[in-house]
Amino acid sequence: MFKRILVPVDGSQTSNKALVTALGLARECGAVVRLMHAIDDLALISGYDYSIDLIPIARAHAHKLLADAMAIAGSAGIDADSILAEIPGVRLGETVAIQAREWRADLIVLGTHGRKGLGRVLLGSGAEQIMRTAPVPVLVVRGDE
Repeated sequence: MFKRILVPVDGSQTSNKALVTALGLARECGAVVRLMHAIDDLALISGYDYSIDLIPIARAHAHKLLADAMAIAGSAGIDADSILAEIPGVRLGETVAIQAREWRADLIVLGTHGRKGLGRVLLGSGAEQIMRTAPVPVLVVRGDE
């Protein structure tokens, strides 16, 4: 049914749970997986001039997250690749949608922290952004927290 599964990862336990779910689904369907991490430069902007210095740190962290996720996919025996998406001025949801269209994904699997109340207001909902803009079906995996 699904042949190309896009999995946004952020290194959290919830993201890793979604990754494991996606890998199991890929095994069942004979699908390939693309792991992606997006650097949301709008999230890095602060009132300080040093915010530009955070971008190389964010990139290094993103490459480590992707390498760790690739190791998980490799140990599961699933054909996978990865991409670091960095589109200045574009929010997370749209970045994932762009990657899904460009790669011709037919499913997006992602984790959600299920934040409510003030946490959701302050931190936002990446999963909600992705669901609103996704060009393909989205499987949302809830975290244990």
